[in-house]
Amino acid sequence: MNASSDSAKTPLGELIGRLSALHQKRIDLGLERMHRLLERLGHPECKLPPVIHIAGTNGKGSTLAYLRATLEAAGLRVHAYTSPYLVRINECFRLGRVGGGVLVGDDELRAALEEVERVNAGEAATVFELKTAAAFHLFAQNPADVVLLEVGLGGRLDSTNVVDAPAACVITPVSMDHMDFLGDTLASIAGEKAAIIKRGVPVICAEQMPEAMAVIEAQAKHMRAPLFAANESWHVNVERGRLVYSDDRGLMDLPAPRLFGRHQFANAGLAIATLRALPAIKVHHAAFEAGIVGAEWPARMQRLTSGELLSWGPQGSEIWLDGGHNAEGGRVAAAALGDLEERVSRPLVVIAGMMANKDAQGFLANFAGLTRHIIAVPIPDTENAMPVDRLADAARSLGMRVETVSGVEAALRALAKLAYEVPPRILITGSLYLAGHVLAINGTPPA
Repeated sequence: MNASSDSAKTPLGELIGRLSALHQKRIDLGLERMHRLLERLGHPECKLPPVIHIAGTNGKGSTLAYLRATLEAAGLRVHAYTSPYLVRINECFRLGRVGGGVLVGDDELRAALEEVERVNAGEAATVFELKTAAAFHLFAQNPADVVLLEVGLGGRLDSTNVVDAPAACVITPVSMDHMDFLGDTLASIAGEKAAIIKRGVPVICAEQMPEAMAVIEAQAKHMRAPLFAANESWHVNVERGRLVYSDDRGLMDLPAPRLFGRHQFANAGLAIATLRALPAIKVHHAAFEAGIVGAEWPARMQRLTSGELLSWGPQGSEIWLDGGHNAEGGRVAAAALGDLEERVSRPLVVIAGMMANKDAQGFLANFAGLTRHIIAVPIPDTENAMPVDRLADAARSLGMRVETVSGVEAALRALAKLAYEVPPRILITGSLYLAGHVLAINGTPPA
């Protein structure tokens, strides 16, 4: 390709900006626009390999990461569609290849988005709808063995819920989040998630609160969908630091997940149960082993071991990054920190930034017994980010000592000036948008 044709390409950022202007709302749940787009694209959603559709509040991405790593270890080509992205939009689209998938390249993604833009012909559509249509278009054009499809928000009216006959429907733990779109009770939120269940399609379900489980069971029964629920059809336990999985087909003794936190054992178990419920997909024991230890998912209790941030904070400190942003996400991050504290004790500092529609008090309450030191930071270049004063007030209401600074770099440099007998453990958390900003300024974006 010559330089002149290369320079004529629309930058991806400019293209996304143009697509963003097609709808006045960032989120507008519904399927009519999606069906229109897919019809004009020639129904790529009907030309896909077997689809594993994943809904839930927390753990969707990690469960998908275990599924992908295991399937790839079994020699299969795996497409994956996830959201949101942390640094680059390309992260949302992973194309299956022999030997391991790759993030879609700029040229291929631009071509897919421009094709979706062309058939849409200027009609109203959200960026997520256009992006999801582009994913189906890309996946239909590229051969693979499996598609992993993560719900964006909810399930019933989510743009991904247009695949009529997936191979499996997976529901990760359901908790309170996005109440402005999904309802203000656990039952209503579970109902939105459970609406991805299709007639006769196996449903693999994580451990749930009773109120959520009742809704999922009722929907599975209504759709005559076989239900494989945690602690009923399958079990996962931690024994001597290893993951022990069991179901009616037997027991597997597997290594601990590399992803940190006790909740990752449950996420890995859900992925194993999903693949065990699909006899058409052949996965041998060695592939399960490789998948459990090989799965990667950025900004989920991720320790930063290189990059700019290490030079800004106190020498010898640990810096962890977690994109948790609701009460349950805070609970699992706090539990992981508690496990770390048992192994190696260090003073804990939490650097937090959140979105304005999140329950800051419910999130931060999880850390009240672990630290009294909270630093509130803004999320740069992000609409609807929570003002730092409001976040600080939430921390103070919990009896925590809190200060506000201009950003993550300022927070780390301020900590570097304090006299610590033992270098601290620092958790940066509260939002995936903040996590993406951190990975960008650290120079370690997802590969």
